[in-house]
Amino acid sequence: MVAKIATLEAELAVYKNKKNSNNSHIPPSQDQNRLKRNQSLREKTTKKPGGQLGHMGTTLEFNTPIDEVVEYTLNYCNNCGNDLSEVVETLIETRKVIDIPVIAPVYIEHRIYRKVCSCGKCMESEFPRHVAASLQYGPNVESLVGYLHGRQYLPYKRMKELFTDVMNLPISVGGINSVLERITKKALPWYEQIKKRISQSTFVGTDETSVKVNGSNDWIWTWQNGDLTFIVHSDNRGGRTIEKHFPDGLPHTGLVHDRYACHFNCEAQYHQICMAHLLRDLKYITQLYEGKCEWAIQMKTLISEALELKRVMTLIQYDQPNDKRSNLVTRLEHLLHSTLQEEHSKAKTLLKNLVKHQQSILNFLCHPQLPPDNNGSERAIRNIKVKQKISGQFKSEHGADCFATIRSIIDTTIKSGQNVLATLRLIAIYGAE
Repeated sequence: MVAKIATLEAELAVYKNKKNSNNSHIPPSQDQNRLKRNQSLREKTTKKPGGQLGHMGTTLEFNTPIDEVVEYTLNYCNNCGNDLSEVVETLIETRKVIDIPVIAPVYIEHRIYRKVCSCGKCMESEFPRHVAASLQYGPNVESLVGYLHGRQYLPYKRMKELFTDVMNLPISVGGINSVLERITKKALPWYEQIKKRISQSTFVGTDETSVKVNGSNDWIWTWQNGDLTFIVHSDNRGGRTIEKHFPDGLPHTGLVHDRYACHFNCEAQYHQICMAHLLRDLKYITQLYEGKCEWAIQMKTLISEALELKRVMTLIQYDQPNDKRSNLVTRLEHLLHSTLQEEHSKAKTLLKNLVKHQQSILNFLCHPQLPPDNNGSERAIRNIKVKQKISGQFKSEHGADCFATIRSIIDTTIKSGQNVLATLRLIAIYGAE
């Protein structure tokens, strides 16, 4: 009877403390009963909400040349009716209005000619590379379609409405699709260059998320860091996707991920598990056992101290002996050799996993550029969820591939501080189909 009661209490604890996005890897969209109050991992501070002391605010300023001046002069006196047209006037105030002109398409005809030299040689001029058909949309239209699709997530029908109503350019849904395919094809060399640079990076974060493609459940993968974002569409969540795009692995790279098994199978210089995921796991265990699992509390404290040490460490301290870092390593070793109570089965499972990958827990304290979490990867694939919420599912695998290509270019452009639309326009002009 005692054993039966213990079993039932354990099952009831799991039922009362279900996993959600705040204490596990489950995305917010799958939360069964969303908690009303904030369950963020961020600890309370003494700072007040809003702008902090020393924060410089901004306001609308006007410091560009004036394009047009509208003057309101007085021609007569509204008291006696005298003519005031010859009276010297005095400027008392100005007000400025910022507006944009009515947008209208520009129709450009390109012509080439033939000339015969006195030597008998027949010479012919050539069309620019981006003028490839007898009638086509120009690079500004191509770049804008790519921008609206990959940056603003507009579906085809709403994009068609925008071109028709705002830009006075009638374009069909099929025309938008053709333009998008064309700029995607032109962007492929840049896309492959991002992939090459990722494979040579010092550190890379990786993650994956599900995506609906024509009713099927496919996957979007990303490999990213502070400078680059490489996104791919795949029909599987296993190691085949990694082998397809990085057949030799990432042997010169520190790989940051969420402990998903196939990522450990990817060859890397070293691995770093995501501390944000680990803290959520520890939070769930603490809630599940109502704070009675001392191991989870101590492990959570250790990770928090490690994150704080990462925040204050200077570049030179990574190559020097560090007592705080050594103390954290010693404490971690002690916690990984702990013996947990039998009723704390979830904690034992997590402990077993951490023991297996103990060399990948505190690597971020040894490499200055290595982040302690995989939040960058989650931000990169979050765009896929936003795209689906606005535009719905992808209708074909080719469409998902196009979005992955364009979005990789856009994310990388944003990280470099460049103008997204200007970058897409350069691709539309100089990219080879």
